[in-house]
Amino acid sequence: MTIRLYDTSARQIRDFVPLTAGCVSIYLCGATVQAAPHIGHIRSGLNFDIMRRWFAHRGYDVTFVRNVTDIDDKIIAKSAEQNRPWWSIGYENERAFNAGYDALGCLPPTYEPRATGHVPEMIEMMRGLIERGHAYAADGNVYFDVRSFPGYLALSNQELDDLRQPSGEGETGKRDQRDFAMWKASKPGEPSWETPWGRGRPGWHLECSAMAHKYLGTAFDIHGGGIDLIFPHHENEIAQAKAFGDDFANYWVHNGWVTMSGEKMSKSLGNSVLVSEMVKTWRPIVLRYYLGTPHYRSMIEYSEEALREAESAFARIEGFIQRVTEKAGETVAPAAEVPPAFAEAMDDDLGVPQALAIVHTTVRQGNSALAADDKEAAVARLAEVRAMLGVLGLDPLDGQWAGESDRGDDLHGVVDTLVRLVLDQRQSARARKDWAAADAIRDQLNQSGLAIEDSPSGPRWTLGPRQ
Repeated sequence: MTIRLYDTSARQIRDFVPLTAGCVSIYLCGATVQAAPHIGHIRSGLNFDIMRRWFAHRGYDVTFVRNVTDIDDKIIAKSAEQNRPWWSIGYENERAFNAGYDALGCLPPTYEPRATGHVPEMIEMMRGLIERGHAYAADGNVYFDVRSFPGYLALSNQELDDLRQPSGEGETGKRDQRDFAMWKASKPGEPSWETPWGRGRPGWHLECSAMAHKYLGTAFDIHGGGIDLIFPHHENEIAQAKAFGDDFANYWVHNGWVTMSGEKMSKSLGNSVLVSEMVKTWRPIVLRYYLGTPHYRSMIEYSEEALREAESAFARIEGFIQRVTEKAGETVAPAAEVPPAFAEAMDDDLGVPQALAIVHTTVRQGNSALAADDKEAAVARLAEVRAMLGVLGLDPLDGQWAGESDRGDDLHGVVDTLVRLVLDQRQSARARKDWAAADAIRDQLNQSGLAIEDSPSGPRWTLGPRQ
């Protein structure tokens, strides 16, 4: 089967054909580190982590670049507000982003370049664009002349005459207000670097064109990011790179937002939910299930109820894994291949919801095998489940989740201790044949959302639907 992806530039699903056979190169717009990440930020990382894992499962050698924007207007503003060095704010939040990616099981990128480490590459690109007549210097700024590039706005499908280009303070000397800044002249007290056109700092768009060129060459397979980046960021990246002479990205893949009350989750709107706070209440693997299993192009409307539903759904998978593992008396290794229906769903524009339905169907088949005391069939279904969960980064037996309790699962451990105390009381009631008391304890636990199962090795609790 051929992997197929929705290409924003083509506005349709296309067969994926790599530029180099057996290899795939991906550039993902990563964090702008003016603040700690909320779950909307991390969703993008999760979606492209699943894409990367699927390509690797299909046998591709993956090069995955995710940049860090460590200098921009917001970081400089935070520096002034907090009376702290800009680089201190950037580094602190870069570490917070990486902690969030790690907590939710994202594989580290092949390369993770910072914007401020690539000023020489930016200068080289600006010089080439000026020489080719696509850019010009004015008042210490360097601007891209959008009218010089005929393909401008093809990605976002806008009309140039209707365009209102976002502009920043101090962007003087423009020939056309629709031109965008690649380099911004320095202001007193702001960080700056020396260039042939005076001291200044990078514009947001230039950095990604320069870093993609450095790490992936003149052409690469996939450029990714959130849908909010289509314009102006990705549109301007394309103009710079192609006017410089690069073929740039062959496919453009964009993920949807996490919303609250229909609004994009955003620090500026005051509706963000920080990852560092979420992992204190919810198990990281459950958060990954919640954020990673909807289709990447869909919107996720955040709610506590939706998170509880995700927690219950994942608990059913974990309960099956635990029961078969106990039945087998050893850990069951993942199958070498995933079921064909799962692969078909993933090949079709990373259809994770359809693929996840196969996971749950296989879990139900495995539970039926357990009920029929068919150990061999149950073990086979578990091997398939682990293979599928591994692709999604959700296998609870995988080593990446071994330290989950150290990454914020303390609450689950506390709940387990309390539930065990109550279950001990129930066992005592059963031992003295006080069946009414034992049933009452079980019913109270069920009403609180805990499902109790009596097994040969003792009572086991899992999260179930709240009654």
